[in-house]
Amino acid sequence: MSETGEEKKFIKEAFDSNWVVPLGPNVSGFEADLEEYINYPVDGRNLEKKVVALSAGTAAIHLALVNLGVKAGDEVICQSFTFAASANPVVYQGATPVFIDSEPSTWNMDPNLLEDAIKDRIAKGKKPKAIIPVYLYGMPAYIDEIMEIANRYEIPVLEDAAEGFGSRYRGQVCGTFGEYGVMSFNGNKMITTSGGGALICPNEEKAKRILFYATQAREPLPYYEHEHIGYNYRMSNICAGIGRGQMTIVNDHLAHHVHTKDVYKEAFADIDGIELHVAPEEYMEPNYWLNTITVDPDKFGMDYEQLRQVLDKANIESRPLWKPMHMQPVFKDAPAYVNGVSENLFKVGLCLPSGPMVTDEDLAYIVETIKNTKK
Repeated sequence: MSETGEEKKFIKEAFDSNWVVPLGPNVSGFEADLEEYINYPVDGRNLEKKVVALSAGTAAIHLALVNLGVKAGDEVICQSFTFAASANPVVYQGATPVFIDSEPSTWNMDPNLLEDAIKDRIAKGKKPKAIIPVYLYGMPAYIDEIMEIANRYEIPVLEDAAEGFGSRYRGQVCGTFGEYGVMSFNGNKMITTSGGGALICPNEEKAKRILFYATQAREPLPYYEHEHIGYNYRMSNICAGIGRGQMTIVNDHLAHHVHTKDVYKEAFADIDGIELHVAPEEYMEPNYWLNTITVDPDKFGMDYEQLRQVLDKANIESRPLWKPMHMQPVFKDAPAYVNGVSENLFKVGLCLPSGPMVTDEDLAYIVETIKNTKK
């Protein structure tokens, strides 16, 4: 984590005021900071989204599903090429994830497959209750197309922007297009609260309902009364203090990740068999949370796993791309609409070091290691 010193100031204030519980001025302040960040005018429109700070991005997905009325026996459309946290909360509700494969340009949910799946599920008497697209590795999805389909079939969209904090699509922050949007502040994300997340809500009324469920669904009475099942999902005042400090350098973090992408892009332009994944459209502004490559073994001379092992021996951490959810044993019985894109990417892709602690000297070492491997 890259620090500013502001984190320690806000944490000290929390201790000095004895606000160390899952509420307090840092939580309210962090939510206000996030709202200011996501609600700037776009095309003359003023967004008025509300943010509720929570214990994790997974908690945000779960509470959004609760508020959308997803229950046992329902189906929710999920992106297959992502981390399991996108689909797990669907199962928490007793519902079934229906997995959609990716299109090859952004690696995110394929709009054509999405519509095919919706038609098929409706024909089977199972109209999906929600759609969860993901901004994989910070890359914007074709959200215009996804939203058009979702609106036509009247299915709410819950954007998983856990990896996409600060990414923009046509100037608008990813996570603000659908009914709800999810942010994550885990230790490896663009900004961190050590552990935490937030839910972007369409209005104050729905934000209050999310807060109600996040604080054990206690009714507003002088004694403890519960008419609904609630959850202990609120962010702590300590974690929110870290987040407030991180928000002061969020633009520096974003600039660093883009700079890292530029270094990799220039270096790999001359290496046959290595391709860096970059935005396919000018109106997409990824945060490049993780810079990713695909390796063509015929051109490069080794496959992605052999390259990963070489990097590992050089003390350079890389990792394979996400294993698609429709290939995971835990979801083997879930419906899936696939085209082979994510399975093929899983066989050829690597994530490279990209965080704020990766220096230009580190990047030079990584690039040189890969170039020497090619020799």
